[in-house]
Amino acid sequence: MTVEKLAEIPKAYDPRKVETKWYQFWLERGYIAPKIDPQKKPFVIIMPPPNVTGELHLGHALTATLEDIMIRWHRMKGEPTLWLPGIDHAGIAAQVVVEQMLAEEAITRHDLGREAFLERMWQWMKQYGRVIAEQHKRLGASCDWTRERFTLDEGPSKAVRTTFVHLYEKGLIYRGERIINWCPRCSTALSDLEVEHEEETGHLYYVNYRLAGEEGFITVATTRPETILGDTAVAVNPEDRRFKSLLSKRAILPAIGRVIPIIADDAVDPAFGTGAVKITPAHDPVDFEVGQRQNLPLVNILNPNGTMNENAGPYAGLDRFACRDALLADLEKEGLLVKVEPHLHSVGHCCRCNTLIEPWASKQWFIKIAPLAIPAIDAVLDGRIAIIPERFTKVYLNWMENIRDWCISRQLWWGHRIPVWYCENCGEITVAIDDPDACAQCGSSNILQDPDVLDTWFSSALWPHSTLGWPGSNEDFRYFYPTTVMETGYDILFFWVARMIMMGLENTGEVPFNTVYLHGLLRDEKGEKMSKVKGNVVNPIEAIEKYGTDALRFALSTGTSPGNDIRLGSQKLEASRNFANKLWNAARFVVGNMEEGARIDEIERATLPLEDRWILSRLSRLVATVNKLMEDFQFGEAQRQIHDFLWGEFCDWHIEMAKIRLKESPSPMPVLAYVLETSLRLLHPFMPFITEEIWQSLSQRLDGEMAESIMIAPYPVADEGAIDAEAEKKMELVIEVIRAIRNARAEFKVEPSKWIEALVVAEEAKPIFENQAQAIETLARVRPLTIIGTKDARPDRVKTLVLKGAEVILPMAGMVDLVAERARLKKEIEGIQAEIARIEARLKDEEFLSKAKPDVVQRERERLATQRDRLIRLSERIAELG
Repeated sequence: MTVEKLAEIPKAYDPRKVETKWYQFWLERGYIAPKIDPQKKPFVIIMPPPNVTGELHLGHALTATLEDIMIRWHRMKGEPTLWLPGIDHAGIAAQVVVEQMLAEEAITRHDLGREAFLERMWQWMKQYGRVIAEQHKRLGASCDWTRERFTLDEGPSKAVRTTFVHLYEKGLIYRGERIINWCPRCSTALSDLEVEHEEETGHLYYVNYRLAGEEGFITVATTRPETILGDTAVAVNPEDRRFKSLLSKRAILPAIGRVIPIIADDAVDPAFGTGAVKITPAHDPVDFEVGQRQNLPLVNILNPNGTMNENAGPYAGLDRFACRDALLADLEKEGLLVKVEPHLHSVGHCCRCNTLIEPWASKQWFIKIAPLAIPAIDAVLDGRIAIIPERFTKVYLNWMENIRDWCISRQLWWGHRIPVWYCENCGEITVAIDDPDACAQCGSSNILQDPDVLDTWFSSALWPHSTLGWPGSNEDFRYFYPTTVMETGYDILFFWVARMIMMGLENTGEVPFNTVYLHGLLRDEKGEKMSKVKGNVVNPIEAIEKYGTDALRFALSTGTSPGNDIRLGSQKLEASRNFANKLWNAARFVVGNMEEGARIDEIERATLPLEDRWILSRLSRLVATVNKLMEDFQFGEAQRQIHDFLWGEFCDWHIEMAKIRLKESPSPMPVLAYVLETSLRLLHPFMPFITEEIWQSLSQRLDGEMAESIMIAPYPVADEGAIDAEAEKKMELVIEVIRAIRNARAEFKVEPSKWIEALVVAEEAKPIFENQAQAIETLARVRPLTIIGTKDARPDRVKTLVLKGAEVILPMAGMVDLVAERARLKKEIEGIQAEIARIEARLKDEEFLSKAKPDVVQRERERLATQRDRLIRLSERIAELG
């Protein structure tokens, strides 16, 4: 029926007018928060908590986009869907940032004291915690903000203490002196995973140690000469005959004069250096083990800030590298430095600040991790947890089977303080969930809490269950745990994912999630990883302001596949914005030509024209393919197929054909509206804002029951009855003819507005082309169009295009000025012939061939082949002209 026109869709899409409006709408209507339904299995993602180290970068935006795609898809499938957001206190990383801010005020955390410093940390956290939440909203992240968590909240904090006490009582947490990785800049211990090893060309220094009580030397080789000051032995391999006579003798330590034993140990590699090595148990993990076996003393020569301590003798107070230079100069002066050789070796750096780490014997808290790894290995092997992509399963298992104890104490103030209290009266310790008033052993109130905090990853390892209420057993924990998918970057598979699996199984008896989806790293246009340290991160809000949220999300997920790295640059963002504009313009055409009360649920497919049956068939295949790809976590490919369908088949072909029959019967509008509406629901998880805006305008004009929002509308399901292979085959022939004519027009540079003559030669397909003659004429700009049988007479001087089901004949006179074109081609051919002759002569020149580099000769041969190919094509072109 004819009614007054509704408001038109604006000419241009302005994301800024759309995005905030719809996000607020979704929040107010409560679509984001799930309702617990015991009859339905929920879909749950616990957001990997961004570090409180500033604003989000594009890597976080990638995580948010991929997770939101999954969440929106499952929500539209009618499942209770929880996406729980949160923030990580970020231990070292956060403390470093705030300490840098204090340095600008010319103060340190020690000047402030622990309590005042922690107050500054909380102020900073609250400021950036709000920024991070707002940025996630700008990204369209449809997470349940009523359940937002912070790793230092009361609930997660209780989970941390409960876990520590449980593991301690089980004998899996212990305090011991071990070699740890020490960062002098951060002044804290680091776990092995927090150390990044880089191949560096250093030096191997050969140094003579005088023998004690007799003439002679034993020569050792070292890459870290400053650690000579902490040596407590020289070791050789017991099977190395070269040193048999020196065993049980003693050597004098250069610079210090300490007398140390010469010992035999299987750890020594006879092929390294001279075969004799210095043993520094306090500053090398292998040497530490040797020291334990040989009962050697530990001599620590370093202060926490990387300067030399009192054990360094005359070098005390020097920076470690200044000490190295001074010691080498003294060794050379004394004639003890034998030689220096270049040496490639792996050097550890702090992953936070890139400072060279120092191996250091220190009393720290550790988790005996191997017993926890066994059930975590079994969970993956028996299929309770699937890792996507599957190739990372082998990487996971290899690491877990060779796992080492985890150093969990950190010499920081910001974080979960270790729940251990030392009694100053009896010397015993108290380990408790709640702060004790007295020593559990002797009852004394004279107790002090351990000053260290736990590794950030300790609390992160509890994230899936601590955020849902564990160690309690509330309704959320009972319904939403175990969670469904853990989506994160492959670079933290060991830092985080493996530890979540171990802790989840230990604390709850169940796996924390069923699927691990690992995305690749987001790299800049040069292929470098984005990080705050490198300064190449981009604030996603800047990209949103310039391109729109949907364009950013589309660019981030375009071409993604599990586990593969992604590059992002302006070209990709612009292409995504162009797609949003293309969709907007298509919607303007469809909605602008609709009348209120249109129905799209009563389409009689059998009576539809070919192009309508074709687009409905293509849409149904697309829906089936996209659903399968989504189930297989192939979001990038699903998105690409939707893009190609909308841009190519729907916009470039179906809409253009529909324009021809706008005033005819049957009207193309019901099919156009149906395809648009279905495509919008298909695309919504990827581009939520523009799809909601268009869908709302479209739904106002449709008759029938519609959801309040596309966000809660059902995700499309394939209609097998709409698949029409015959219609697809016929339309392929029509499209091929139009495309071939367009290509020929481009080849001969025919003005876009100019009409040209065309003949289509076909036998079996002749009725198809006759039926689609108007579409061919309009879209290829051909007039007159003649459709003839294969036996009919054909004109001369034509361009013939041989296609799969037809031939297209284009009279040349209708496309170009034959005389002028012949003259142009002849001149071009003469130039090419001259160039060919020049290259051929050069390649026959013996002097050139003998003196020129092989790659220069090869380039000339390639140029000759290219010019000959051009000559053939131009000769064919001139022949076509007659």
